[in-house]
Amino acid sequence: MDIIADLQIHSRFSRATSQNITIQNIIKYAKIKGINLIGTGDFTHPEWLKEIKQHFEEGDGILNSSESEIKFLFTGEVSNIYEQDRRVRKVHNLLFAPSVEIVEQINEHLSKRGNLESDGRPIFSNYTCPELVEDLKSISNEIEIIRAHAWTPYFSIFGSESGFDSVKECFQEQTKHVYAIETGLSSDPAMNWRLSQLDKYTLVSNSDAHSLWPWRLGREATLFHMKELDYRGIIKAIRNKEIKGTIEVKPDYGKYHLDGHRDCNVCLLPEETRKINKICPKCGDKVTVGVLHRVEELADRPSTYIQKDAPLFITLIPLSELISASLGKAIYTKAVWNEYNKLIQEFGNEYNILLKADREKIIKIVNEKLADAIIQNREGKIKIKPGYDGKYGEVVLEREIQKKLF
Repeated sequence: MDIIADLQIHSRFSRATSQNITIQNIIKYAKIKGINLIGTGDFTHPEWLKEIKQHFEEGDGILNSSESEIKFLFTGEVSNIYEQDRRVRKVHNLLFAPSVEIVEQINEHLSKRGNLESDGRPIFSNYTCPELVEDLKSISNEIEIIRAHAWTPYFSIFGSESGFDSVKECFQEQTKHVYAIETGLSSDPAMNWRLSQLDKYTLVSNSDAHSLWPWRLGREATLFHMKELDYRGIIKAIRNKEIKGTIEVKPDYGKYHLDGHRDCNVCLLPEETRKINKICPKCGDKVTVGVLHRVEELADRPSTYIQKDAPLFITLIPLSELISASLGKAIYTKAVWNEYNKLIQEFGNEYNILLKADREKIIKIVNEKLADAIIQNREGKIKIKPGYDGKYGEVVLEREIQKKLF
């Protein structure tokens, strides 16, 4: 059984999320995307957990719904903010749990540390990552704690603004319970291979979606191959580096890939940032140091290094982005949706289109320019104007490359 899993999403109870995120809508758009296992997100929030209980039945740690064949798994995310070595640290951690009973024990414990009702991704001050891991492992060893979007400048283990230089520095004596790193939108496995310290960790990918639109939900995913789907099998695959692989967006599509200062429209390569001592040449403020720069700071291997026997990873840009670029229309417009829906009606889901659909069949549905973009995407040939300082990268189709890329 092949599984496409997006195990990091949010509910409408998290800050800066769409109010249209309901269980029914998650199921609807997961089916359109082609995801067959999805995280619940935000199980720490009382109201969201109540909805989860109403919609699902448990079986082997997997949540089943009578409304769909799509399966769910208990997931959440927490924000740990504390001071260590005279620096304020801000790290987001993903939580996976095997049952509602364990979820309720986690929530009972975390409610003593902070207000679970204030945010679907609760913030815990003066609660360190080692303490979090030790406390949750005392509840159940089946709980999995994974570093979320490990490289983004803010709220991540390696972030330039508040992170650490190693897993050991962050998790200390609890590093023994660390098995996986989430690559995040602005990095991919190849970038992570450059750090020998990460060799023993499984690299997973998820969307961190704050809305249900197909250019958000499932834009990154983790691939599993299992005889039967159950929670223990998922966790075993993660802990033993037995995942089949990941689906990644191109790292420069991520909104923190390069350095820069968005307010001044300044985007910089790492070597350019070093020359100006990380100071914006327009306003004099500090630029945001992006993921590529941070990887280069910590890397002990060249960019050409390839990890032997690593799980495969597939690089894809969401279909809506390709349609938007080919039409020259905003991604949320009716024209883009019309083309998207025609393709979905013909091929069933977005991943079928991006990974499998034959070019000649695609041309029967949409124009040749878009068909070529879909095939180029599959071959990793789509060019991106890089993202920086919170601004997403932009798809640049071939004829526009020279004038738009930088």
